[in-house]
Amino acid sequence: MRKFIYLCSHLCVQVPLLPIAVLTVIPLAVCPSWRPWGAADIPVLGNPGVGQWIVIIVVAYTIIDTVRGMIDDLRHGRVGVDLLAVVAIAATVAVQEYWASWAVVLMISSGEAIEEYAQSKAESSLTALMTAAPQTAHVVRWPGVGVAGVNTGDGSDGSSDDRCDGFRKVAALPSSAASGSSDAATSHYDTVAVESVTPGDVLIVLPGETVPVDGELLSGSATLDLSNINGEPVPREVFAGARVMSGAVNGSTTLTMRATEAARDSQYQRILALVAAAQDSRPAVVKTADVLAVPFTMLALAIAAVAWLVSGVPTRFAQVLVLATPCPLLIAAPVAYVAGTGRLAKSGILIKTQDVLENLGRVTHVFFDKTGTLTVKQPQVTRVEMLPGAGTHLNEDHVLMMAGVVETYSVHILAKGIAKAGTEALSRLHRRFEEGQRLCPQPDADWPGHGRDYPVVKHIDEDAGKGISGEVNGHKVRVGRLSFVASSEDGFLPVERIVPGRATTDGDRRSGEQGEGRLADEIRTRFGMLAPDEMASYVSIDGHLIARIVLRDVPRANAKSALASLRGLGVAKLSMLTGDKRSSAAIIASEVGIDDVHAELFPEDKVAAVTTATVTPSRGVTMMVGDGVNDAPVLAAADIGMAMTDGTSTAASESAQVVIMNDDIAAVPRAIAIARRTKRVMLQAVLAGLALALIGMVAAAFNLIPVVVGAFLQEAIDVVSILWALTALLDRD
Repeated sequence: MRKFIYLCSHLCVQVPLLPIAVLTVIPLAVCPSWRPWGAADIPVLGNPGVGQWIVIIVVAYTIIDTVRGMIDDLRHGRVGVDLLAVVAIAATVAVQEYWASWAVVLMISSGEAIEEYAQSKAESSLTALMTAAPQTAHVVRWPGVGVAGVNTGDGSDGSSDDRCDGFRKVAALPSSAASGSSDAATSHYDTVAVESVTPGDVLIVLPGETVPVDGELLSGSATLDLSNINGEPVPREVFAGARVMSGAVNGSTTLTMRATEAARDSQYQRILALVAAAQDSRPAVVKTADVLAVPFTMLALAIAAVAWLVSGVPTRFAQVLVLATPCPLLIAAPVAYVAGTGRLAKSGILIKTQDVLENLGRVTHVFFDKTGTLTVKQPQVTRVEMLPGAGTHLNEDHVLMMAGVVETYSVHILAKGIAKAGTEALSRLHRRFEEGQRLCPQPDADWPGHGRDYPVVKHIDEDAGKGISGEVNGHKVRVGRLSFVASSEDGFLPVERIVPGRATTDGDRRSGEQGEGRLADEIRTRFGMLAPDEMASYVSIDGHLIARIVLRDVPRANAKSALASLRGLGVAKLSMLTGDKRSSAAIIASEVGIDDVHAELFPEDKVAAVTTATVTPSRGVTMMVGDGVNDAPVLAAADIGMAMTDGTSTAASESAQVVIMNDDIAAVPRAIAIARRTKRVMLQAVLAGLALALIGMVAAAFNLIPVVVGAFLQEAIDVVSILWALTALLDRD
């Protein structure tokens, strides 16, 4: 009830004519013909009573306000088609149908209120993004804490990047702050406008607050709700040094962060800029609806004039016009498109203009980038191969764990995949240990996963282009190229250890690189051949080569189903564009279900392929789906460029018209499905509303619908068409 009262009061403030029209019924009903001034006929109007004069005054105000709105529309390049309402309300007064005049005024004002409600309902998802924008920030004023006072572990303060235990230093903050202490968080900070934050400021974000600007996490860990940014339903746990994005909602503990961007350059502001652009735009189909309203107005006036001339009754003219409503064109069409835009935003899909929504529904050819779009962003571990004859008591999980620990500190392209697999292996080892399976001999109980929660890491050293080494729980671990991993301290391959049973001669030692290459080939042969799309990192522990970790580009788990959904939507052609080798591209294409593969392409070749498809006659609409960064040229070449991001990078490439914020390829067919349903609902609402209005006008021309009834019936038609347009908000794809 309280919500209903608030809604009514809000609508009355937005549409002040509505309460005036409602109150006008009192004098019209109580004293319509009371004339204290006696007989005083006025041309056309006659001699109205007090109640009737009040209606005339309200009608005059309505006409003036409507004409002013039409002029404003014309100034902004839109056709003002409220002429029907002006003529209809004037006609009812001219034929002295004052109850009909009041009904039309009530219908006009209530129509505006319904439009206001429909627009706010349709924009609810977009408005939620706007209202969630952070307004203030808490800037820390701890003595000595600032840009120069914070060591972020990047070496900028002159300190080493690694501590003696192998872990990186993250921040030099008071311990209470680093632990998220509420006492520290609620003292020594100033609350300022978010626009006042500058890069380098140290900020406090209290529990439940929105992160004000992009920054770097200084606290040990934090739990962030990213649903406002990418629609991700489950809060994400991040750790010291991670990027923290504006718009994320902090969890139950206070976090400390350092600003890396000003508010205007932060992630959330980029999202809001896209939302604002979409709200302000008008799709071509809505502009066409505005134009169609003009001939509809002419048709209504023609029917009304013919009815008056044939019947000879002026009231018939007013009867027809009170039923002539262009609202299905003027309101239902834009409401449906705003609702569709809101549904896309709720699904983590942002569009730059509503014209994109129109074009999305007509896509017939979709191009996909391979790496990072059809596949996951980094190569993933597919298996661990133990070296035959190595004679180790370790298994695949031990190897993954050790390698993953040291690869955590690497920037190599394969590092993240190995580190992720290592974390999973550690969990498996912990579970097995807790279940009582001691897979290592007692002297080696210090191996990771056997009673120790976290490994102790020391002496991390990365040799760029070769590999990385370190000490894990006292064991020397090397991960990388075969020549790096299997070499001894002097840099040469220890022949006698790698090839058991073979004597080492002076000739072998003098063979240099040629001998190393021969031995490397022997080792690879012992492991077996890699598939065309596979790559490997080798692992040695305590100087012994024991395994290789095989990685490959892995298709996204839902890539095949997403592409099948596109075909189910009638998308005629799916293509892959990649600079990768043809053999590797063919394997991924067969796994996800793409027949048209363009491989070994340079960026200009990708642009040429999309451009050719785009300019082909009778081609339909082309769309390119990529990561929005290095695919910028080809995204611009397609009719629609769709960028996929996980919300941890820039919101969108400038070349993309559509941005998927949750990095989910399933959003591609979902976007097309929402666009098609939005257009279908819009057409249904418009055609149904215009058909009902036309039937009503014809019936009124034959005097089947009285003028007062017609006024209320016109409003019913408006309500039906607008409510139908709002069904574009429903998830029925």
